[in-house]
Amino acid sequence: MLYPLTFHPIFKDRVWGGREMERLYQKKLPPGRPIGESWEISDRPGDISVIANGPLAGKNLRWLMENHRAELLGNVKPATGDRFPLLCKILDAREKLSLQVHPPAGKAAELGGEPKTEMWFIADAAPGAELFVGLKRGVTRAEFEGKIQTGEVAECFHRVPVRAGDAMFLPSGRVHAIGAGLVIFEIQQNSDTTYRVFDWNRVGLDGKPRELHVAQSLASIDFNDFEPALVPSRFVGDSLMQVRPLVRDPLFAVEAWKLSGTKVSLELKKVQIVAVMGG
Repeated sequence: MLYPLTFHPIFKDRVWGGREMERLYQKKLPPGRPIGESWEISDRPGDISVIANGPLAGKNLRWLMENHRAELLGNVKPATGDRFPLLCKILDAREKLSLQVHPPAGKAAELGGEPKTEMWFIADAAPGAELFVGLKRGVTRAEFEGKIQTGEVAECFHRVPVRAGDAMFLPSGRVHAIGAGLVIFEIQQNSDTTYRVFDWNRVGLDGKPRELHVAQSLASIDFNDFEPALVPSRFVGDSLMQVRPLVRDPLFAVEAWKLSGTKVSLELKKVQIVAVMGG
């Protein structure tokens, strides 16, 4: 019954967002608003992706999980609550995002949240764009806590210059932030738990300072996670298809493909998500 499915995006206003998805992907964004996120595939309460094509158009991903889970997922386990296991987004950061962390599996339930491991693929980058990922080598928890109090905690973060095509893996517990001038494809566990450490002293779209979660952040951060590197950039293959492995994790695997033609064969009986970056 199932066939290659496409979904309507779910757009999210963000104080740091912009309009780059119009330029890059011809998305029809709501007018006059800073759109920071396009949720491409989502099975979150209140944010369920609706099928855009074929006989099932108008049905949503929740309906698929409830009525055709085995056919949709194959042998892949669902997320908590019998939900689709991944959340896939495109992010447009015209300004820096908050310095933040997602809780690891061993801490999430205790803190009242959900674990979230994710990865970033840089689709577009302004000159000088950077990521904040992990800690500078030698930073201690005591130093980190002190810098939170003085508003200088960004000094503790490892900063990584990036350009289009770069990728970074972000296991839960790794502190991070997206810098300004970046469009990013984000693949993550089906979770929406984020603990903010610092938000650059700015206000949200409602004109009020956004909530910080310092205690939860300190309980979640891996304080032995120093200066992580970008994912290797080497492609392997032949004249028809080249593959670059990006992530190999029990939660998900991600690859970048370069194709010389217009067709590719996908594995049967296995859930796969394809995003066209260009061409």
